[in-house]
Amino acid sequence: MNFNLTEEQIMIRDAARDFAKNELLPGVIERDEKQQFPAEQIKKMGELGFLGMMVDPKYGGSGLDTVSYVLAMEEISKIDASASVVMSVNNSLVCWGLETYGTEEQKQKYLVPLATGEIIGAFCLSEPEAGSDATSQKTTAIDKGDHYLLNGTKNWITNGGTASVYLVIAQTDVEKGHKGINALIVEKGMEGFAVGTKENKLGIRGSDTHSLMFTDVKIPKENRIGEDGFGFKFAMKTLAGGRIGIASQALGIASGAYELALKYSKERKAFGKEISKHQAIAFKLADMSTQIEAARMLCIKAAWEKDQKINYDLSGAMAKLYAADMAMAVTVEAVQIHGGYGFVKEYHVERLMRDAKITQIYEGTSEIQKIVISRSILQD
Repeated sequence: MNFNLTEEQIMIRDAARDFAKNELLPGVIERDEKQQFPAEQIKKMGELGFLGMMVDPKYGGSGLDTVSYVLAMEEISKIDASASVVMSVNNSLVCWGLETYGTEEQKQKYLVPLATGEIIGAFCLSEPEAGSDATSQKTTAIDKGDHYLLNGTKNWITNGGTASVYLVIAQTDVEKGHKGINALIVEKGMEGFAVGTKENKLGIRGSDTHSLMFTDVKIPKENRIGEDGFGFKFAMKTLAGGRIGIASQALGIASGAYELALKYSKERKAFGKEISKHQAIAFKLADMSTQIEAARMLCIKAAWEKDQKINYDLSGAMAKLYAADMAMAVTVEAVQIHGGYGFVKEYHVERLMRDAKITQIYEGTSEIQKIVISRSILQD
Protein backbone atom coordinates (compact mmCIF):
# COMPACT_ATOMS: atom_id res chain seq x y z
CA MET A 1 0.00 0.00 0.00
CA ASN A 2 1.20 3.44 -0.93
CA PHE A 3 -0.53 6.37 0.74
CA ASN A 4 1.62 8.99 -0.98
CA LEU A 5 -0.03 11.22 -3.56
CA THR A 6 1.69 11.67 -6.91
CA GLU A 7 3.12 15.04 -7.87
CA GLU A 8 0.26 15.50 -10.33
CA GLN A 9 -2.36 14.72 -7.69
CA ILE A 10 -0.79 17.21 -5.27
CA MET A 11 -0.72 19.84 -8.02
CA ILE A 12 -4.42 19.27 -8.80
CA ARG A 13 -5.36 19.43 -5.10
CA ASP A 14 -3.41 22.66 -4.59
CA ALA A 15 -4.87 24.23 -7.74
CA ALA A 16 -8.39 23.44 -6.52
CA ARG A 17 -7.56 24.85 -3.06
CA ASP A 18 -6.23 28.10 -4.55
CA PHE A 19 -9.24 28.45 -6.84
CA ALA A 20 -11.66 27.89 -3.95
CA LYS A 21 -9.98 30.51 -1.76
CA ASN A 22 -9.45 33.10 -4.47
CA GLU A 23 -12.55 32.68 -6.64
CA LEU A 24 -15.24 30.96 -4.57
CA LEU A 25 -14.76 32.39 -1.07
CA PRO A 26 -15.45 36.04 -2.04
CA GLY A 27 -19.23 36.43 -2.10
CA VAL A 28 -20.06 32.89 -1.00
CA ILE A 29 -22.27 34.05 1.90
CA GLU A 30 -24.12 36.53 -0.31
CA ARG A 31 -24.69 33.89 -3.03
CA ASP A 32 -26.13 31.57 -0.37
CA GLU A 33 -28.50 34.24 0.94
CA LYS A 34 -29.68 35.28 -2.53
CA GLN A 35 -29.78 31.71 -3.89
CA GLN A 36 -27.50 32.97 -6.65
CA PHE A 37 -26.01 30.45 -9.07
CA PRO A 38 -22.20 30.91 -9.24
CA ALA A 39 -22.24 31.29 -13.04
CA GLU A 40 -19.00 33.25 -13.36
CA GLN A 41 -17.15 30.87 -11.03
CA ILE A 42 -18.48 27.77 -12.82
CA LYS A 43 -17.31 29.21 -16.15
CA LYS A 44 -13.80 29.60 -14.71
CA MET A 45 -13.93 26.05 -13.31
CA GLY A 46 -14.66 24.83 -16.83
CA GLU A 47 -11.74 26.81 -18.24
CA LEU A 48 -9.44 25.23 -15.64
CA GLY A 49 -10.61 21.72 -16.53
CA PHE A 50 -12.58 20.96 -13.35
CA LEU A 51 -15.82 20.08 -15.18
CA GLY A 52 -14.38 17.26 -17.28
CA MET A 53 -11.61 16.01 -15.03
CA MET A 54 -11.74 12.31 -15.94
CA VAL A 55 -12.73 12.69 -19.60
CA ASP A 56 -10.22 11.63 -22.26
CA PRO A 57 -8.36 14.68 -23.65
CA LYS A 58 -9.53 13.72 -27.18
CA TYR A 59 -13.02 14.75 -26.00
CA GLY A 60 -11.82 17.96 -24.35
CA GLY A 61 -11.28 16.54 -20.86
CA SER A 62 -8.34 16.65 -18.46
CA GLY A 63 -7.68 12.89 -18.56
CA LEU A 64 -7.11 12.67 -14.80
CA ASP A 65 -7.71 9.80 -12.41
CA THR A 66 -10.61 9.54 -9.96
CA VAL A 67 -8.32 10.11 -6.97
CA SER A 68 -7.43 13.56 -8.36
CA TYR A 69 -11.14 14.23 -8.76
CA VAL A 70 -11.79 13.32 -5.10
CA LEU A 71 -8.98 15.62 -3.95
CA ALA A 72 -10.31 18.53 -6.03
CA MET A 73 -13.91 17.92 -4.91
CA GLU A 74 -12.83 18.09 -1.26
CA GLU A 75 -11.07 21.42 -1.73
CA ILE A 76 -13.91 23.05 -3.67
CA SER A 77 -16.49 21.73 -1.17
CA LYS A 78 -14.60 23.21 1.80
CA ILE A 79 -15.59 26.64 0.52
CA ASP A 80 -18.70 26.32 -1.67
CA ALA A 81 -20.77 23.14 -1.85
CA SER A 82 -23.14 24.82 -4.33
CA ALA A 83 -20.26 25.01 -6.81
CA SER A 84 -18.97 21.53 -6.03
CA VAL A 85 -22.34 19.85 -6.69
CA VAL A 86 -22.30 21.34 -10.20
CA MET A 87 -18.81 19.89 -10.60
CA SER A 88 -19.93 16.51 -9.24
CA VAL A 89 -22.98 16.16 -11.49
CA ASN A 90 -21.13 17.28 -14.61
CA ASN A 91 -18.18 14.95 -13.97
CA SER A 92 -19.65 11.87 -12.29
CA LEU A 93 -23.10 11.60 -13.84
CA VAL A 94 -23.21 13.41 -17.17
CA CYS A 95 -19.68 13.24 -18.65
CA TRP A 96 -18.91 9.77 -17.30
CA GLY A 97 -22.21 8.34 -18.53
CA LEU A 98 -21.77 9.78 -22.02
CA GLU A 99 -18.10 8.78 -22.34
CA THR A 100 -18.70 5.24 -21.07
CA TYR A 101 -21.93 4.39 -22.88
CA GLY A 102 -22.51 7.04 -25.56
CA THR A 103 -21.97 6.68 -29.30
CA GLU A 104 -19.10 8.48 -31.01
CA GLU A 105 -21.60 10.93 -32.49
CA GLN A 106 -23.07 11.63 -29.03
CA LYS A 107 -19.60 12.18 -27.61
CA GLN A 108 -18.61 14.64 -30.32
CA LYS A 109 -21.88 16.57 -30.12
CA TYR A 110 -22.44 16.62 -26.34
CA LEU A 111 -19.43 15.34 -24.38
CA VAL A 112 -16.87 17.74 -25.86
CA PRO A 113 -18.69 20.98 -24.87
CA LEU A 114 -19.62 19.43 -21.49
CA ALA A 115 -16.04 18.38 -20.69
CA THR A 116 -14.62 21.78 -21.62
CA GLY A 117 -17.23 23.59 -19.52
CA GLU A 118 -18.69 25.38 -22.54
CA ILE A 119 -22.04 24.02 -21.33
CA ILE A 120 -23.12 22.05 -18.25
CA GLY A 121 -25.36 19.01 -17.95
CA ALA A 122 -28.04 17.57 -15.69
CA PHE A 123 -29.01 14.02 -14.72
CA CYS A 124 -32.75 13.43 -14.49
CA LEU A 125 -33.89 10.35 -12.57
CA SER A 126 -35.97 11.48 -9.55
CA GLU A 127 -39.70 12.06 -9.91
CA PRO A 128 -42.49 13.07 -7.52
CA GLU A 129 -43.21 9.35 -6.94
CA ALA A 130 -39.81 7.88 -7.81
CA GLY A 131 -37.05 8.98 -5.47
CA SER A 132 -35.32 6.09 -3.73
CA ASP A 133 -37.50 3.66 -5.75
CA ALA A 134 -35.98 4.48 -9.13
CA THR A 135 -37.85 1.61 -10.83
CA SER A 136 -41.18 3.45 -10.47
CA GLN A 137 -40.67 5.76 -13.44
CA LYS A 138 -43.86 7.57 -14.49
CA THR A 139 -42.12 9.65 -17.16
CA THR A 140 -42.72 7.84 -20.45
CA ALA A 141 -40.80 7.73 -23.73
CA ILE A 142 -43.13 6.10 -26.24
CA ASP A 143 -41.44 4.58 -29.30
CA LYS A 144 -42.72 6.28 -32.46
CA GLY A 145 -40.36 4.65 -34.94
CA ASP A 146 -37.67 7.25 -35.64
CA HIS A 147 -38.21 9.13 -32.38
CA TYR A 148 -39.55 8.89 -28.82
CA LEU A 149 -42.39 10.99 -27.48
CA LEU A 150 -41.38 12.09 -23.97
CA ASN A 151 -43.99 12.97 -21.32
CA GLY A 152 -43.70 13.42 -17.57
CA THR A 153 -42.11 15.34 -14.71
CA LYS A 154 -38.69 15.15 -13.09
CA ASN A 155 -37.88 16.89 -9.82
CA TRP A 156 -34.93 17.79 -7.57
CA ILE A 157 -32.80 18.26 -10.70
CA THR A 158 -29.41 19.86 -10.00
CA ASN A 159 -28.46 22.36 -12.75
CA GLY A 160 -32.12 22.20 -13.75
CA GLY A 161 -32.28 25.78 -15.03
CA THR A 162 -28.69 26.30 -16.19
CA ALA A 163 -27.96 23.03 -18.00
CA SER A 164 -28.01 22.76 -21.78
CA VAL A 165 -28.02 18.94 -21.94
CA TYR A 166 -30.19 16.64 -19.82
CA LEU A 167 -29.86 12.86 -19.45
CA VAL A 168 -33.46 11.78 -18.84
CA ILE A 169 -34.50 8.34 -17.59
CA ALA A 170 -37.94 7.31 -18.86
CA GLN A 171 -40.18 4.24 -19.18
CA THR A 172 -40.74 2.91 -22.71
CA ASP A 173 -42.30 -0.49 -21.99
CA VAL A 174 -44.21 -0.76 -18.69
CA GLU A 175 -44.66 -4.52 -19.03
CA LYS A 176 -40.89 -5.04 -18.99
CA GLY A 177 -40.53 -3.08 -15.72
CA HIS A 178 -37.00 -1.79 -15.15
CA LYS A 179 -35.86 -3.58 -18.32
CA GLY A 180 -38.16 -1.33 -20.33
CA ILE A 181 -36.50 1.93 -19.22
CA ASN A 182 -34.38 4.09 -21.54
CA ALA A 183 -31.89 6.94 -21.09
CA LEU A 184 -32.39 9.84 -23.50
CA ILE A 185 -30.36 12.95 -24.25
CA VAL A 186 -32.65 15.99 -24.16
CA GLU A 187 -31.59 19.48 -25.20
CA LYS A 188 -32.81 22.69 -23.62
CA GLY A 189 -35.15 24.46 -26.00
CA MET A 190 -36.77 21.33 -27.42
CA GLU A 191 -40.46 22.00 -28.02
CA GLY A 192 -42.62 20.87 -25.08
CA PHE A 193 -39.74 20.98 -22.54
CA ALA A 194 -40.33 23.43 -19.66
CA VAL A 195 -38.29 24.25 -16.53
CA GLY A 196 -40.24 24.80 -13.30
CA THR A 197 -39.53 27.30 -10.54
CA LYS A 198 -36.32 27.08 -8.54
CA GLU A 199 -36.60 25.25 -5.22
CA ASN A 200 -36.03 27.32 -2.05
CA LYS A 201 -33.67 25.00 -0.17
CA LEU A 202 -32.15 24.61 3.29
CA GLY A 203 -28.61 24.24 1.94
CA ILE A 204 -26.58 24.35 -1.29
CA ARG A 205 -28.75 27.37 -2.03
CA GLY A 206 -26.52 28.64 -4.83
CA SER A 207 -27.15 25.45 -6.77
CA ASP A 208 -30.22 25.70 -8.99
CA THR A 209 -32.63 22.84 -8.31
CA HIS A 210 -35.74 22.66 -10.46
CA SER A 211 -38.59 20.44 -11.56
CA LEU A 212 -38.70 19.70 -15.29
CA MET A 213 -41.83 19.11 -17.35
CA PHE A 214 -41.98 17.24 -20.66
CA THR A 215 -45.08 17.45 -22.87
CA ASP A 216 -44.89 15.48 -26.14
CA VAL A 217 -41.18 16.26 -26.55
CA LYS A 218 -39.84 14.58 -29.69
CA ILE A 219 -36.49 12.92 -28.96
CA PRO A 220 -34.62 11.51 -31.99
CA LYS A 221 -33.71 7.82 -31.75
CA GLU A 222 -30.03 8.72 -32.08
CA ASN A 223 -30.34 10.47 -28.67
CA ARG A 224 -30.94 7.19 -26.85
CA ILE A 225 -27.95 6.00 -24.81
CA GLY A 226 -27.20 2.31 -25.26
CA GLU A 227 -29.54 -0.41 -26.45
CA ASP A 228 -33.31 -0.33 -25.97
CA GLY A 229 -34.06 -1.05 -22.29
CA PHE A 230 -30.58 -0.10 -21.05
CA GLY A 231 -31.76 3.01 -19.17
CA PHE A 232 -32.14 1.61 -15.66
CA LYS A 233 -28.77 -0.14 -15.78
CA PHE A 234 -27.25 3.07 -17.13
CA ALA A 235 -28.69 5.04 -14.22
CA MET A 236 -27.45 2.57 -11.59
CA LYS A 237 -23.94 2.33 -13.08
CA THR A 238 -23.71 6.10 -13.32
CA LEU A 239 -24.97 6.70 -9.77
CA ALA A 240 -22.37 4.24 -8.42
CA GLY A 241 -19.66 6.70 -9.51
CA GLY A 242 -21.78 9.64 -8.41
CA ARG A 243 -21.63 8.35 -4.85
CA ILE A 244 -17.87 8.89 -4.86
CA GLY A 245 -18.39 12.51 -5.92
CA ILE A 246 -20.96 13.21 -3.20
CA ALA A 247 -18.88 11.38 -0.58
CA SER A 248 -16.02 13.72 -1.52
CA GLN A 249 -18.35 16.69 -1.26
CA ALA A 250 -19.40 15.61 2.26
CA LEU A 251 -15.74 15.14 3.15
CA GLY A 252 -14.95 18.66 1.97
CA ILE A 253 -17.86 20.27 3.81
CA ALA A 254 -16.73 18.58 7.05
CA SER A 255 -13.08 19.39 6.46
CA GLY A 256 -13.89 23.06 5.82
CA ALA A 257 -15.94 23.29 9.02
CA TYR A 258 -13.22 21.55 11.02
CA GLU A 259 -10.50 23.92 9.76
CA LEU A 260 -12.62 26.92 10.75
CA ALA A 261 -13.34 25.43 14.19
CA LEU A 262 -9.69 24.61 14.77
CA LYS A 263 -8.61 28.14 13.87
CA TYR A 264 -11.32 29.70 16.04
CA SER A 265 -10.44 27.47 19.03
CA LYS A 266 -6.89 28.81 19.00
CA GLU A 267 -8.08 32.43 18.99
CA ARG A 268 -11.05 32.43 21.33
CA LYS A 269 -10.26 32.62 25.05
CA ALA A 270 -12.40 31.50 27.98
CA PHE A 271 -11.45 31.23 31.66
CA GLY A 272 -8.05 32.76 30.94
CA LYS A 273 -6.85 30.50 28.10
CA GLU A 274 -7.58 29.54 24.49
CA ILE A 275 -10.60 27.24 24.33
CA SER A 276 -8.50 24.68 22.41
CA LYS A 277 -6.63 24.13 25.69
CA HIS A 278 -9.80 23.06 27.43
CA GLN A 279 -10.16 19.30 27.25
CA ALA A 280 -13.83 19.46 26.25
CA ILE A 281 -12.91 21.33 23.06
CA ALA A 282 -9.64 19.49 22.43
CA PHE A 283 -11.46 16.15 22.50
CA LYS A 284 -14.10 17.44 20.07
CA LEU A 285 -11.34 18.43 17.67
CA ALA A 286 -9.64 15.05 18.09
CA ASP A 287 -12.86 13.23 17.22
CA MET A 288 -13.56 15.50 14.24
CA SER A 289 -10.07 15.09 12.82
CA THR A 290 -10.19 11.31 13.16
CA GLN A 291 -13.63 11.03 11.55
CA ILE A 292 -12.56 13.23 8.63
CA GLU A 293 -9.44 11.17 8.05
CA ALA A 294 -11.47 7.94 8.09
CA ALA A 295 -13.88 9.39 5.51
CA ARG A 296 -10.98 10.57 3.36
CA MET A 297 -9.51 7.05 3.31
CA LEU A 298 -12.88 5.57 2.30
CA CYS A 299 -13.26 8.13 -0.51
CA ILE A 300 -9.76 7.58 -1.85
CA LYS A 301 -10.12 3.79 -1.66
CA ALA A 302 -13.35 3.91 -3.67
CA ALA A 303 -11.72 6.25 -6.20
CA TRP A 304 -8.66 3.99 -6.45
CA GLU A 305 -10.84 0.93 -7.06
CA LYS A 306 -12.65 2.80 -9.83
CA ASP A 307 -9.32 3.72 -11.41
CA GLN A 308 -8.16 0.09 -11.15
CA LYS A 309 -11.37 -1.10 -12.89
CA ILE A 310 -12.31 -3.01 -9.73
CA ASN A 311 -16.00 -3.19 -8.77
CA TYR A 312 -16.50 -0.13 -6.55
CA ASP A 313 -20.22 -0.50 -5.74
CA LEU A 314 -19.51 -1.48 -2.12
CA SER A 315 -16.64 0.93 -1.45
CA GLY A 316 -18.54 3.82 -3.05
CA ALA A 317 -21.64 3.15 -0.96
CA MET A 318 -19.57 2.86 2.23
CA ALA A 319 -17.75 6.09 1.45
CA LYS A 320 -20.98 8.00 0.84
CA LEU A 321 -22.77 6.58 3.87
CA TYR A 322 -19.94 7.31 6.28
CA ALA A 323 -18.84 10.64 4.82
CA ALA A 324 -22.40 12.03 4.76
CA ASP A 325 -23.16 11.05 8.36
CA MET A 326 -19.74 12.28 9.43
CA ALA A 327 -20.25 15.64 7.67
CA MET A 328 -23.49 16.21 9.55
CA ALA A 329 -21.89 15.36 12.91
CA VAL A 330 -18.70 17.37 12.34
CA THR A 331 -20.47 20.51 11.12
CA VAL A 332 -22.77 20.46 14.15
CA GLU A 333 -19.69 20.27 16.41
CA ALA A 334 -18.03 23.10 14.46
CA VAL A 335 -21.03 25.32 15.20
CA GLN A 336 -20.87 24.25 18.86
CA ILE A 337 -17.19 25.14 19.14
CA HIS A 338 -17.93 28.59 17.75
CA GLY A 339 -20.69 29.06 20.33
CA GLY A 340 -22.95 31.99 19.56
CA TYR A 341 -20.72 33.07 16.68
CA GLY A 342 -21.37 29.73 15.00
CA PHE A 343 -25.02 30.67 14.72
CA VAL A 344 -24.38 33.74 12.57
CA LYS A 345 -23.64 33.71 8.87
CA GLU A 346 -20.34 35.60 8.77
CA TYR A 347 -18.48 32.69 10.42
CA HIS A 348 -19.48 30.27 7.62
CA VAL A 349 -20.00 27.17 9.78
CA GLU A 350 -23.80 27.47 9.95
CA ARG A 351 -23.88 27.40 6.12
CA LEU A 352 -21.65 24.35 6.03
CA MET A 353 -23.94 22.63 8.53
CA ARG A 354 -26.95 23.36 6.31
CA ASP A 355 -25.06 22.18 3.23
CA ALA A 356 -24.03 18.93 4.92
CA LYS A 357 -27.60 17.66 5.31
CA ILE A 358 -28.25 17.09 1.61
CA THR A 359 -25.31 14.67 1.33
CA GLN A 360 -27.35 12.18 3.38
CA ILE A 361 -30.20 12.46 0.87
CA TYR A 362 -29.24 12.96 -2.77
CA GLU A 363 -27.68 10.43 -5.14
CA GLY A 364 -29.03 7.70 -2.90
CA THR A 365 -30.11 8.33 0.70
CA SER A 366 -28.11 6.91 3.59
CA GLU A 367 -30.81 4.23 3.90
CA ILE A 368 -30.31 3.22 0.25
CA GLN A 369 -26.55 3.00 0.81
CA LYS A 370 -27.23 0.57 3.66
CA ILE A 371 -29.31 -1.57 1.29
CA VAL A 372 -26.42 -1.61 -1.22
CA ILE A 373 -23.87 -2.44 1.50
CA SER A 374 -25.98 -5.12 3.21
CA ARG A 375 -26.77 -6.86 -0.08
CA SER A 376 -23.08 -6.90 -0.95
CA ILE A 377 -21.83 -8.28 2.37
CA LEU A 378 -24.63 -10.85 2.61
CA GLN A 379 -23.76 -12.25 -0.80
CA ASP A 380 -20.25 -13.14 0.37
